[in-house]
Amino acid sequence: MTDLPVLSASERAERRLQLLEGAGWADAQAAPLAADASFRSYQRLRLDGETAVLMDAPPPREEVEPFIAMADWLRQCGYSAPRIMAADEQAGFVLLEDLGDALYEQAITDGASELELYEAAVDLLVDLQSHAPPSHLPHHTAEALASDSELLTTWFLPHAGIEADAGDADEYMEIWRRLLAKFVTDPSVVVLRDYMADNLIWLPGRAGLARVGLLDFQGALIGSPAYDLVSLLRDVRRDVSDDLAEAMIQRFLAAKGLAGDDALGFRDEFAVLGVQRNARIVAVFSRLAARDGKAGYLDYMPRLWRMLERDLDHPAVNDLRRWFSRLVPKDKRA
Repeated sequence: MTDLPVLSASERAERRLQLLEGAGWADAQAAPLAADASFRSYQRLRLDGETAVLMDAPPPREEVEPFIAMADWLRQCGYSAPRIMAADEQAGFVLLEDLGDALYEQAITDGASELELYEAAVDLLVDLQSHAPPSHLPHHTAEALASDSELLTTWFLPHAGIEADAGDADEYMEIWRRLLAKFVTDPSVVVLRDYMADNLIWLPGRAGLARVGLLDFQGALIGSPAYDLVSLLRDVRRDVSDDLAEAMIQRFLAAKGLAGDDALGFRDEFAVLGVQRNARIVAVFSRLAARDGKAGYLDYMPRLWRMLERDLDHPAVNDLRRWFSRLVPKDKRA
């Protein structure tokens, strides 16, 4: 993380006002928008019939440079990332274009076609992966994915009251290193990491791929072509039916020209990353509850475990399925 000086609350308040004055939004009315699992928060500003969004990402816990860099790159590629209207990187404030409230879940509730929205999201992924990644992005290697996986034994097991010894933890990590080295291809494409319904906004007034508004991409990496598709179809916050998920996997494979053994290999990778991602999220949500007092994230555990069990049925992860069956009984999976 960039080494920025820590400003006091009063200094940040002054810098916030200076930013808004410079951008012509000092007299705007502000209303909070939903926060997320990080230390970032957002406000919607209203002024003379116009709206904007103010991101508050307090250093040193957060930094805004990665978000700004990715927003600019995504817009250069023709995608609907928010336009950066003004920013104070040192103080952690960014004034953003307001893409509205039509998150995928809300748009579908209001009558938009679920199939059309997911097809557009998959088509954007395929197009995104055709662009050479920005050179500044870190690589999401098999070893980095394995390191992330360790969170399950350090946070979820203790939080769930499951007793495990060092041998159990070592076995878990050994399985992950072996699986990821075998099934996860070398990092090669831009991965937005949290490419899911809660971070996608439907913009039907725009054309083509620009109909998919993008949020929460500051953690972008160079990684596996399967990772963002896993995020979309094994969604932490939204149920995606098996039929829809299968149709979207087939659409992705066809668009990428993957068939035969290549398609089977991709499905192996999808299952491995499905388990890796959601097992990590189980651990992160356990940590948020135990360490940060954010127990609301535990409400997502039943869905997470349903998705985990679905992907653990895949033959590529037999060793992991046996490990989970031995260490995590059914009554601890909710």
